[in-house]
Amino acid sequence: MTEKTSIFKNRTFMLLLLAGIFAVTGFSMFLTTTSWYIIRTLDMPGMLGLVLIVVTVPRLLMMIYGGVLADNYKKSTIMFGTNVMQALLLALITIFIFTDIMMLGWFLVLAGLFGMLDAFFGPASTSLIPKIVERQQLQKANAYFQGVDQIAFLFGPMLAGLIMEFGSVTMSFLVGCILVTLSAVFVFPPLIKEGAVENTVKQTPLQNFAEGFNYVRKSNFLIIGIIVLVTLNFFVFGTLHIAVPFLTDLYGGTPINLSIMEMSLSLGMLIGTVVLGSYYIKRKGRTAIYGLLITVLIYIVFSFVESLTILPVLLFLIGFAMAFVFIPFFTATQEITENRMMGRVMSLIFLAMNGFDPIAYAIVGIMTSVGISIQLVLLGFGITGLIITVAIIFKAKEFQKLET
Repeated sequence: MTEKTSIFKNRTFMLLLLAGIFAVTGFSMFLTTTSWYIIRTLDMPGMLGLVLIVVTVPRLLMMIYGGVLADNYKKSTIMFGTNVMQALLLALITIFIFTDIMMLGWFLVLAGLFGMLDAFFGPASTSLIPKIVERQQLQKANAYFQGVDQIAFLFGPMLAGLIMEFGSVTMSFLVGCILVTLSAVFVFPPLIKEGAVENTVKQTPLQNFAEGFNYVRKSNFLIIGIIVLVTLNFFVFGTLHIAVPFLTDLYGGTPINLSIMEMSLSLGMLIGTVVLGSYYIKRKGRTAIYGLLITVLIYIVFSFVESLTILPVLLFLIGFAMAFVFIPFFTATQEITENRMMGRVMSLIFLAMNGFDPIAYAIVGIMTSVGISIQLVLLGFGITGLIITVAIIFKAKEFQKLET
């Protein structure tokens, strides 16, 4: 399989890649700075959960509408508008904190709006990729795009921490504002060579969503793939977010151990995306399913280990295996989905990837609060996830046979 030109010589893709780096770095800086601001500046640690819910839940709910917009308007326009409005919100937050007039109520409103807007960037950017790269380069494009997202999501908290350590919370929000503004510059519509909008059917937003939902419902490949993603995120990824701090504390770790654990997972995902950027996978459905199987098996082993030296290694392997689940499925979805439906399909996939995380947080929190050990909770999630994965392997034969 040959490629006409290197993907790195694709000017439009590189602009999108740079915009993604700045947008994700700005968003992750916002989350880290927000947590520190609530805990230390406002001295309201008990309100952090409420603030994070206000930021994340509207974002999840708006992802569906974000997909509808992505199919009916130019994706570059949506991303540019999203970035500009987010930058304005961050500028307001910065000014309010600098002038010492910020109140919790105002912060909840501004943070909620910021999180809600983020729901439009993801579906638009991901559904734009098939329009700007050659078909045989889709897997590589997705691998690089997701890889730089991982780097940006790692770099954002580190940058925010350094700025707050040697500067201030206000400065950290200001830098986040500048980064999001730079993202807007790179997706300025005249710079992005985007084709015409494919979906020319005039419908209400509800009709648009219904059409997208029915499109997914009638596709066996998409249904199975979404089940695979839900299994991955609910039984593995979502639980790890809350389990890692528990385990670090349980085994006598320090904040350094916690940082190493969290970075190991992201580093594994990053290395996995780099590998996928170099090797083409033909049977993407099979790769996604067996990637899930390996992820769940390592996760079960993880639930038994009590060493802060070995746990980061297992987290690295989990992250590495996870990349072989979502990137092949993303790529196959982009290859088989009609362009006019791409935004709505990708928004439903994003919802499947992120929508079950809060439920996993809640269940793990409730189970540990009633005295069930975190190791036993993880083992229960792992075994349940393994049973579902094995069932998918035996039932989803067509999903595994698809070649793209």
